[in-house]
Amino acid sequence: MTASELPRTVAVIGTGVIGNGWIARALAAGCRVTAFDLDPTAAERTRAFVARAWPALERLGLADNADQHALTFVDSLAAAVEGAELIQENVPERLEIKRATLAELDALAAPEVVIGSSTSGIKPSDLQSACTKAPGRVIVAHPFNPVYLLPLVELVGGEHTSPAVTERAKAQYAAMGMRPLVVRREIEGHVADRLMEALWREALHLVNDGVATTEEVDAAVVYGCGLRWSLMGTFLTFHLAGGDGGMRHMLHQFGPALKLPWTKLEAPELTEELIDKVADGCEHQAAGRSVAELETRRDAFLTELLELTQKYWPEAEGLQSRI
Repeated sequence: MTASELPRTVAVIGTGVIGNGWIARALAAGCRVTAFDLDPTAAERTRAFVARAWPALERLGLADNADQHALTFVDSLAAAVEGAELIQENVPERLEIKRATLAELDALAAPEVVIGSSTSGIKPSDLQSACTKAPGRVIVAHPFNPVYLLPLVELVGGEHTSPAVTERAKAQYAAMGMRPLVVRREIEGHVADRLMEALWREALHLVNDGVATTEEVDAAVVYGCGLRWSLMGTFLTFHLAGGDGGMRHMLHQFGPALKLPWTKLEAPELTEELIDKVADGCEHQAAGRSVAELETRRDAFLTELLELTQKYWPEAEGLQSRI
């Protein structure tokens, strides 16, 4: 991607964990950021967040003009979007709040400016429904926590979105170091969250039924499938499981087992007993470490893992052209 595709100014609306992650990533890419949040303590929280994230970003590589202080908090949506070349919305995951916020952003921003919503599950056509100026530029741009390290962003257009808007968004997010995945058609939960939710529901059943503790479930992922998934994903992992015959042989040999009742895709009832099991298990795993300490440990691991993944998966550089 060329420097011209990098948005010079990014407006970030809502500065919770995800919004702050977008801010850190944009600053590291050399963008200026204008931010808006109703919380009067937001600016202080955000600047502390960016300072904590900066060492990991430095290790991965900053843009020549990256500046963690190129951040301005403003007191209105109008001030936030003025001059912005990309807008990222991160307000609470409630359709009525997002719809109203996006309608206001659509009315304020120049019609060619892409407005991405970080929603993890709402379809873009529903987000666009109250917009009257340029609804097609309102799209889903769903990242993953921590946004400043994990590169995937799912881009989903709605009924009013043209291919040109999607291509513009794809270029802008890629210029910020993201790996855009253009989802072929809109669906609740998009792609990655639907996969993670399936595993999450099954994990809750295993804990609820006394088959495994939270620590044992996590160990099964960390030391088993997770290691392979970080390089190959789901399908290529199973392709290797078929030996020389690849996926075709694997499906013929093991495919019938998919009909066996091994999994329970509906979530178990969230009883107080299950909540206690899960919460107590996680607190035991945390072993007295604060969330901030665990985040620092996570970031150190992810930076090394990203470096390793890039070393062994150089063909990922060409992924954009195949999506």
